[in-house]
Amino acid sequence: MITVAEALARCLALTTPLDTESVPLRAARGRVMATPAQARLTQPPFDASAMDGYALGAEAAVGDRFTVIGEAGAGHAFAGTLASHEAARIFTGAPLPQGAVSIAIQEDITANGTQITLNTAARAGDNIRPRGQDFQLGQSLSPRLLRPNDLALLAAMNVPNLHVRRRPVVALIASGDELVMPGEDPGPDQIIASNTFALAAMIEAAGGEARLLPIARDTEASLRAVFALTQGCDLIVTVGGASVGDHDLVGKVATDLGLERAFWKIAMRPGKPLMAGRVLGIPMLGLPGNPVSAIVCGHLFLIPMLKAMLGLDPAPQTLAAQLGADLPANGARTHYMRARLSIEDGTPTVTPFARQDSALLTILTEADALVIVPAETPPQRAGTPVTYIPL
Repeated sequence: MITVAEALARCLALTTPLDTESVPLRAARGRVMATPAQARLTQPPFDASAMDGYALGAEAAVGDRFTVIGEAGAGHAFAGTLASHEAARIFTGAPLPQGAVSIAIQEDITANGTQITLNTAARAGDNIRPRGQDFQLGQSLSPRLLRPNDLALLAAMNVPNLHVRRRPVVALIASGDELVMPGEDPGPDQIIASNTFALAAMIEAAGGEARLLPIARDTEASLRAVFALTQGCDLIVTVGGASVGDHDLVGKVATDLGLERAFWKIAMRPGKPLMAGRVLGIPMLGLPGNPVSAIVCGHLFLIPMLKAMLGLDPAPQTLAAQLGADLPANGARTHYMRARLSIEDGTPTVTPFARQDSALLTILTEADALVIVPAETPPQRAGTPVTYIPL
């Protein structure tokens, strides 16, 4: 068995960044920019009012008076020039009139016809957004996974189209005579296929495209037929059938199809019977069949592989916390324990669930962290610093 770190390195070695395509800004949410985007204008393009009030032609003290000679609104500039004793009614976002040096907010003045009197002093630059305060012409936004906030910035930069990485297409193959799809009536010796639905959602959240292929039955012919459907995919993910039982045929069939195996079995739990390699010219990840094992391995290996294909940092995010309960000594495999994250006396605290069976989806649903317990760790007391992966 190899370590988790070595297994991840070998998985990532199977991947290369995907090619790029151009998409309109409206379709860019959740995509990964492949090249920097440059602003095509300066924002704001003019000195602008940050408040509703009055643009003043000079700094002013309490009691100073100005004559209002016009008005400026967003999209409607005041065409004149203010003298030192003059003002213009102005609204948020409006261009600053020529000659204006300050803006007095409307709550700080008393108006009497065309005359206003200041109740609060106004200094030069007050409530003015200077030209280019947000960004300048030619300023760039670096490649990233695009969030809604990024799209707002790109729109303001007048960038209508983006070069993004192509979405990785992932073929998901569940195998086993015991499986039926949700909505079907399972026989007395069957269960509902659940793993691929979680994995598909994880793939899509990470920026990939998931293809759920038909369930492969426990025959070589069925597995071969489903493998044949993976043409054009960027990654093949099998679920189950990668162990050593008489009906675990994934490894054998993949080998017959030319599998170049990178590794099989890793020193972790849950998830020991993990396999990776390249088959039919496509990277392949063989996940365990137990639901929790498959999903945990998805977080540790599948998502990093997708990130690498998208040109992102593939390293799983790890954070520090303290243990919320005592833990017994760990054995020869790194344990990724499902845990609940909380704040105790201002300190992040992770408390592993008492039950860690790899078939318990209810526990996984309640978990928001995986506590990493390295191999051969002695007993740990509550309050001990630990590392965890957020879920």
